Amino acid sequence: MDAAIPELLAFAGIMALGQFSPGPDMLLLTRTALAEGGRAGVATALGIATGLSVYGGLSVGGMAVVLDKAPALRQAMMWVAAAYLLWLGYKLLRECFIVFYSGAKAGEALALKGSPYVRGLLCNLLNPKVMVFLAAVVAPFLRGEHPEWWPKALWGVIAIQGGTLWALWALLLQWRPLREGYKKAQPVIDGLFGLGLVALAVKLVWP
Repeated sequence: MDAAIPELLAFAGIMALGQFSPGPDMLLLTRTALAEGGRAGVATALGIATGLSVYGGLSVGGMAVVLDKAPALRQAMMWVAAAYLLWLGYKLLRECFIVFYSGAKAGEALALKGSPYVRGLLCNLLNPKVMVFLAAVVAPFLRGEHPEWWPKALWGVIAIQGGTLWALWALLLQWRPLREGYKKAQPVIDGLFGLGLVALAVKLVWP
């Protein structure tokens, strides 16, 4: 058991680096926390963690091979994910357009609607690259002999650490000077977030 602890900590470190790498989840979470506050940010983080826990369970259980053997399914999921990211990007860019060309004040234009939790869940769950990443990271840690609790511990790191660190990030973004700076430049920043989501959508399906 003692030998398994350092290995588990190494796995947790790799997962933390993956969590905070640029991607749709981090972009959506950051914008939601800045624009809608800490509660919405935490809800988004929990939605992302829920999707991650599903893919984590499939990866730990060895089911990620399904996507490798069904490229058409994987491609279809990527197109659905790209469409969802494009829709989110369109909503943000439309908000910026309204602010710049109608004289509306920042925050008074159309914003992303619906549950932040569902937004986070769909953003993560519709992206099959999450499972591909998890399968690649988990596979080496499943080799060799481990205690019976080992697969459950890996899943716990994926799900619990994911939700906790993302929620903490959402709360850190509530720092007053940061929020005030965002509000002053909201149209420009939201426009960059929108363009970022569109770019990620294109990258997701680019050959």
